[in-house]
Amino acid sequence: MQPPPDTKDWTWTLRRRCDQCGLSAGEIDPAQFAERAFVAAEEWVQILRSSPAVSARPQPDVWSPLEYGAHVRDVYRLFDARLAQLLSEDTPTFASWDQDETAIAERYSEQDPEVVADELEAAAQVFVARIRSLTPDQYSRRGFRSDGAEFTVLTFIQYFLHDVIHHLWDVTGQQDAAASLALE
Repeated sequence: MQPPPDTKDWTWTLRRRCDQCGLSAGEIDPAQFAERAFVAAEEWVQILRSSPAVSARPQPDVWSPLEYGAHVRDVYRLFDARLAQLLSEDTPTFASWDQDETAIAERYSEQDPEVVADELEAAAQVFVARIRSLTPDQYSRRGFRSDGAEFTVLTFIQYFLHDVIHHLWDVTGQQDAAASLALE
């Protein structure tokens, strides 16, 4: 049984705190972007490498930690490609991406958790390096999702952070997973 498709428009997380994971994505300071993206990836790598039930679904219609981890790996890859697009094109429109279709086509549930962990770590290093290379004037560059939602580089990275941190909550069930990413 596949989880039901996620058809929510999660852009609201840029305007208010997420009641589930506890993150106020729109309040994240750009100075914290790279570190938060790195720490979230490391949390995911640890889950993939140490969870004894990494491939077990908690319910038939809920992804396993492995499936979420493979999705998060692909989120790092996709957001890196889209950030590059934001930086190199004037007001790009991003192609539609069906995460549920990708999970089935790429057989997330059958992937090797060690390989996914390695690939996620590599994807995160590339994305974090791109974030670190940003200059303040680049944060206002704009782009559009295929459904018309508008992002700037600033809101695009905040949105990304909510996605990967929220999925930590999906797997752990603890808001502490998001709170532990708060930098002092």
